Amino acid sequence: MRFSLKHRETLWFYLLISPFVIGLVAFTAGPMLASLYYSFTHYDIVSPAQWVGLENFAGLIDDEFFWKSLKVTTLYTLMSVPLGLVVSLCIALLLNQRIPGLRVFRTLFYLPTVITGVSLATLWLWVFSADYGILNYAIFNLFGVKGPAWMRSETWVLPALSIVSLWGIGGTMVIFLAGLQSIPTELYEAADLDGAAGMRKLFAITLPLLSPVIFFNLITSLIGAFQTFTTAQVMSRGGPNYASLFYVLYLYQVGFRDFRMGYASALAWVLFVIVLVLTMIAFRSSVSWVHYEEADL
Repeated sequence: MRFSLKHRETLWFYLLISPFVIGLVAFTAGPMLASLYYSFTHYDIVSPAQWVGLENFAGLIDDEFFWKSLKVTTLYTLMSVPLGLVVSLCIALLLNQRIPGLRVFRTLFYLPTVITGVSLATLWLWVFSADYGILNYAIFNLFGVKGPAWMRSETWVLPALSIVSLWGIGGTMVIFLAGLQSIPTELYEAADLDGAAGMRKLFAITLPLLSPVIFFNLITSLIGAFQTFTTAQVMSRGGPNYASLFYVLYLYQVGFRDFRMGYASALAWVLFVIVLVLTMIAFRSSVSWVHYEEADL
């Protein structure tokens, strides 16, 4: 039986996308649907799941650790996301200049993002050590004062973890850099002829034309901040006194320490809804401050 060219192309199309489809169903869509089902059950892995309806979701209302973890994650997001966006944008602006050795500098600023996970958290745990950490050593030598016990202080643990988040801004910086290089140079040349200074060009040309890139980085940074887990698990384990009990860390403890998989699944879906709502709010607000060149034309 011979197939026509169209049928052969269709067959090859489905054959080539099959690994992605199988992976999507097996490792993403399937687990998500299973998690949605288990969120309405009591499930401890070893025993069959028992249907309890909305009991897990109702239990969140009286769960003090749920509210505590949500508060911690929100505070961390408010600190780390603006800080990361501003710092990565400033570095991208510097790396967009015409200076000797520019490729070397770009590589050096991006290189830290290669180190992630447990190794990154272990490195910064040494940096923030109250007894022998390099940061407190530098503070004492520069200012003559004793640095705080970063990871053992309820006041300083979240700022410390926010500083750690700057280690991974290389990806955000590269996206900003790509956006900066897509801005037509003719606009800056016209601004120079009109006598516009550097800050005037930044706020009148660069930031408005870069606003779609800022918006993209804002959304991805927001989602990433709400999913923070590894640094808190390795560096503070939620302490001291639950001051760094991030939402995903609490979800992990409920599911894999207490084996309350049904309740952990409910926590996961509440997180999904929270991130979805925040993303929708960001999209709604983008109408007033994100400018697309094609739309403006």
